Amino acid sequence: MATLTDPPTRGDGPAALTGQERFDDLRGRIGLWLGPLLFGVVLLTADGLEWPQRALAAIFALVIVWWISEALPLAVTAIFAVLMCVFMGVGDEETVLGAFGNDTIFTFLGGFVVARSMTVHGLDRRLALKLLSSSSIVRSPARTVIAFGGMAALISAFVSNTATVAMLFPIGVGIVLAVSRISQADGGPDLSRSRWATAMMLMIAYGASIGGLLTPVGAPHQLIGRDLVEKQTGETISFVEWVLMFAPIVLVMFVVLAFVLLLLNRPEVKELRGAEEYVAQQRQEIGGFSRGEANTLVAFAAAVTLWTLPGVLSIVIGEDSAPVTWLTEHVTEGVAAVFAATLLFVLPLPRAASGGRRSATLTWSEAVKIDWGVILLFGAGTVIGKLSFETGLARVLGDGLAEKTGVSSLVAITILAAVTALLVSETTSNTASAGIVVPIVVPIAVAAGVDPLIPGLVATAAAGYGFMLPVSTPPNAIVYGSGMVPLTKMLRSGIVFDVLGMVVLVTGVLLVAPLVGL
Repeated sequence: MATLTDPPTRGDGPAALTGQERFDDLRGRIGLWLGPLLFGVVLLTADGLEWPQRALAAIFALVIVWWISEALPLAVTAIFAVLMCVFMGVGDEETVLGAFGNDTIFTFLGGFVVARSMTVHGLDRRLALKLLSSSSIVRSPARTVIAFGGMAALISAFVSNTATVAMLFPIGVGIVLAVSRISQADGGPDLSRSRWATAMMLMIAYGASIGGLLTPVGAPHQLIGRDLVEKQTGETISFVEWVLMFAPIVLVMFVVLAFVLLLLNRPEVKELRGAEEYVAQQRQEIGGFSRGEANTLVAFAAAVTLWTLPGVLSIVIGEDSAPVTWLTEHVTEGVAAVFAATLLFVLPLPRAASGGRRSATLTWSEAVKIDWGVILLFGAGTVIGKLSFETGLARVLGDGLAEKTGVSSLVAITILAAVTALLVSETTSNTASAGIVVPIVVPIAVAAGVDPLIPGLVATAAAGYGFMLPVSTPPNAIVYGSGMVPLTKMLRSGIVFDVLGMVVLVTGVLLVAPLVGL
């Protein structure tokens, strides 16, 4: 009997690879050899650079190729690049490996642990089903699409985009299949292959991608990008400042997204028969509100309160007041995240639910199932960004690109940052995109004599884009795997939203950032 680990078979031989799998395989094999080749070429030909600059440029070239091609797992490439920086004398061990003691590392750790507890106890799924329980929403094809997008956007503001989609995806598929069965029984169309189903799946993926922009902890690439921007500009962007700047942008983006998806994928039916019953059945199965969910909600509330408290108090009593100064110095985002995560190991579950023994809300065996690869990726991005400035490579790249592109104004550089980050994010992970683009964009702005903060933030946000291809983001890949999203429809919808989203992002940041004091 075949197991889940057995390869799929067709007849007597292995099944043929899909077009996406063939593309990924070819991309990886080319990148595996192209990376070291480019490393050697840069190392031998960039003789106009000092040795630390030349060595770092060669490492950077290798990393970019391997990240884009995914020849090796992203985290493996990241840690290899860090060790190469030490081996080739770009930086000493303390400077390079010290980046992994960054406060943002602990923000990752704490946030991931709290998100893991939400998944373990089903809090995220309960909230999603609760929002869908209104008959006025779940009976309407258009309103159901918008509701799924809204849930994806709100949840992904605090939980990773991939985890958000992984949670909402089966609920969306269940509704589509339930409604489709009733439609076919009545002689209607197969709605699992409909434009409405396509809009549902794309809305879940795209809604999560844009909703993650609402807070700095909404996506790993944003914490990476913000950290690089802060280190390279010397300015601090608080949790509240980030939310105030991006909230109106996310709202406008969501309206544009809903309009684009429903226009390009107009639903074939006017009412979804069976959807309300499916949601009611799913809510009944999850049962009553558990102690684990309540404890997770307490930890989550503690994290959000501590993340926002310094910013809120600075608005009320002034940023130079003693309480705000103390909180800023002692209750960093990393401290807040780890404190909230620790609560999950302190708050107990009922003894009856654990055989009479004391059991915490989250066990260590569950907690360690977080995405450690992202943490390694963040550390590598920080190391390369920091060393690019310390060695002077960033200045050389910035001067050269500013001269070749001819950009000199804030608007032009911001547009260049957005387009560059978007193009890179279409072919590699959002996290890698931020690590690649932000260290390049900031020096271009500095070389042109403009404030690099806004271009750096736009590059960070645009690194989360990538709506055209299944390979662009994990959310895209998840919904594409449903079979309800033809590649041509993802391309068409993605291209349109890429363009409109860039306009909203660039315009929004340029207009809103000065209003919030950035």
